[in-house]
Amino acid sequence: MQLVLNSHGLTLRKENNAFLISTLEGQQRIPAEQVRSILVHPSAAVTSDAIMLAIQHSIDVIFIDSRGKPHGRVWSVQFGSISTIRQKQVEFLYSSEAVGFIKNLLTEKLDNQITLLLAFKPDDRSPDDHRIQSVINSLEDYKSKIQATQATHISDIAPTLRGWEGVASRRYFEAVSLLLPSQWRFNQRSQHPAFDPFNCALNYGYGILYSRVEGALIKAGIDPYMGIYHRDDYNRPALVFDIIEKYRYWIDYVVVSLFRANAFFDECFRIENQREYLLDGIGKRILIQSVNDYLAEVVTQGQLERSRATHLENYAHSLAQKFLKFTSS
Repeated sequence: MQLVLNSHGLTLRKENNAFLISTLEGQQRIPAEQVRSILVHPSAAVTSDAIMLAIQHSIDVIFIDSRGKPHGRVWSVQFGSISTIRQKQVEFLYSSEAVGFIKNLLTEKLDNQITLLLAFKPDDRSPDDHRIQSVINSLEDYKSKIQATQATHISDIAPTLRGWEGVASRRYFEAVSLLLPSQWRFNQRSQHPAFDPFNCALNYGYGILYSRVEGALIKAGIDPYMGIYHRDDYNRPALVFDIIEKYRYWIDYVVVSLFRANAFFDECFRIENQREYLLDGIGKRILIQSVNDYLAEVVTQGQLERSRATHLENYAHSLAQKFLKFTSS
């Protein structure tokens, strides 16, 4: 279970071996063993004894802003063996194996985007259908270009790959807009600020996924700040930006599905500074519950039947093993 603390005046504190949530409407007691992570919005308050309880039970505590972007987290010192894996991460980063790793990751990202477009694409030979098919063909072309690129080190081809990835992303979101009811379509992808409801919800969903990916890497003992493909800028968890590309389509699927079902309405959003869309109370509840339900859904990957959230954590552990077993030539 993930606790989401986003109500004004809400307080989380410890009561014996449980979390006690207090709001104006009343109180709710949740045993600590039932909680896997806690999302804290600026409007909520958490006591130090509640944080200590979370640490004792290896529960992630993530502090996020009104846009769903994580700004900090508290985690148990028992997570992973970072010092050992960090050394192997550095060796892997500067090896030729990193090239194939990133090429496969970007190819998988494009495959997932194509799968999503095919899942929702109209089958009526309409102008929208032809435009979406054109985008799919374009994404296939970029997949071929990425796989055909050769280099010894990822730094030699990273700028080229980023250029192709950027163009492919713009094409992809052109097609995504066509999948939506007319009142929710958008002109272009916008991040911070978001200029329309769809991008607002998508950004918030990516923020949730971002915290899940970072948490999975930390629990596996991987240093999230040591990226392979994305720029290793100061105080930016570059490896999270790498790995999240593999899973962004999860959020794309949830958000597209919600808008196609007209699950959102005007009261789900508010506008700040006359142009930036932000999710409001009911909008956050709809999206957070939908994302959590999707991540909790049991699916089969390989030979394992697990929730999507568990598959993500298993992938992080397999990546840690990949680093540990890596031997530079």
